[in-house]
Amino acid sequence: MSILLHRSNTDIMKKFIVTYLAPIDATWKTAESSPEEMEKGMEAWMKWAEKCGNKLVDMGSPLGNGITLGPGGNSASSESKIIGYSILQADNMDDARDLLKEHPHLDWNASCEIELHEALPAPGMQG
Repeated sequence: MSILLHRSNTDIMKKFIVTYLAPIDATWKTAESSPEEMEKGMEAWMKWAEKCGNKLVDMGSPLGNGITLGPGGNSASSESKIIGYSILQADNMDDARDLLKEHPHLDWNASCEIELHEALPAPGMQG
């Protein structure tokens, strides 16, 4: 299994995981939005996806109802602010960061943030 995506036989792109963070109260407001408000919000996301082109590997989806698992099978409701994800491919971190400039998530709520992580090769799983 390789985390590198191929553009051609000679070019290799890296994979980046994008996580969207927001306070829980912001997600409740979305659930209360009218269909028109939700459609308008999705228009901004579709414009962002179009800007990314084939560098957007997976638009992702909203996340919810998370649990945190611990040693011995313990679990509890997650208190993470992660509310969604996307997957990008890019040459490097700067290229991936450029794809996230003016992302609609950052305009949604003053407390919203985006985390960008490079997917690194797992030891012994390259190639």
